[in-house]
Amino acid sequence: MIQEIALLHIRPGQTTEFEAAFADAQRIIASMKGHLRHELQRCLEDDHKYALLVWWNMLEDHTQGFRGSPECAEWRSLLHHFYDPFPTVEHYEQVNL
Repeated sequence: MIQEIALLHIRPGQTTEFEAAFADAQRIIASMKGHLRHELQRCLEDDHKYALLVWWNMLEDHTQGFRGSPECAEWRSLLHHFYDPFPTVEHYEQVNL
């Protein structure tokens, strides 16, 4: 299992519209093969910043499956115009100590 972490900076004055669009868009990512769960979290220090956390079975479920799918184009059209700058997206795996 891997975790995708996307740091989202939303254009000032557009957070309400972004949250409404995300409420619609989340059905897309939730329907993808390998998706386990996701959360959208708003920053307490800056209400224009969000963290999108998505748990996938494998890295390829996100990088190839989702990003290579026709559904990804709809995701982009619903959400990408809210970002400034474009999000940083990284993938993490649990460290078993």
